[in-house]
Amino acid sequence: MSLRQIVLDTETTGLSADDGHRIVEIGCIEIVNRRLTGRSLHLYLNPERQIDEGALAVHGLSLERLQGEPRFAEVAERILGFIEGAEILIHNAPFDIGFLDAELTRLRKPRFAKFVSGVIDTLAMARELHPGKRNSLDALCERYEVSNAHRKLHGALLDAELLADVYLAMTRGQDSLEITLGEPGGEAGSAEFDSAWPPAGLIVVRADDDEAAQHQAVLAAIAKEAKQPALWTTLETAAAEAA
Repeated sequence: MSLRQIVLDTETTGLSADDGHRIVEIGCIEIVNRRLTGRSLHLYLNPERQIDEGALAVHGLSLERLQGEPRFAEVAERILGFIEGAEILIHNAPFDIGFLDAELTRLRKPRFAKFVSGVIDTLAMARELHPGKRNSLDALCERYEVSNAHRKLHGALLDAELLADVYLAMTRGQDSLEITLGEPGGEAGSAEFDSAWPPAGLIVVRADDDEAAQHQAVLAAIAKEAKQPALWTTLETAAAEAA
């Protein structure tokens, strides 16, 4: 079964939806089975109100620039159609969800959570992985070597693109690794080895010492980030114990 995820970001007129601030930009990036599909949604919105100076300094979108853009009500169905049923990834999710809920409430629609399968707050995830460290998007880009040199101002689509790369790097230790060894038709991941392995005629190229050391370094890095042994290590240990 495919896992469809949408990385979502918004820019707004101010800091609080409770004070009547509105969304001015929304960006969404699609990931299916941990692969970027190239599909995205990017919209500028007319907020129908003034933009705080602090917010303008962050994203650079003035009310004059946005006057000709659609209102949220005009594109709500388009947004909901793109995100419907997906797992949503947001950095500091309560902020964006608060604004989306406020916009949907104005349209007398259900809250955002009703349209999606779930929401993951990548800021909360980063804080668990890196307690006591800076976990802003810029800090995570630096930590995971995701280039953000072109990020002069915040932008919903740009930030969603960066967060997608950061999320995939931050969770790479969670990728599944299945090894099927044993009788044909056996269950994937079985630690039972076929006595005839490797089959006759198969050329086996074994890693040299340097390659083996690099492999172990990668496994150690995965274990450090995931806070548990890599699946390869677990299977290798089980195979050694069964031998």
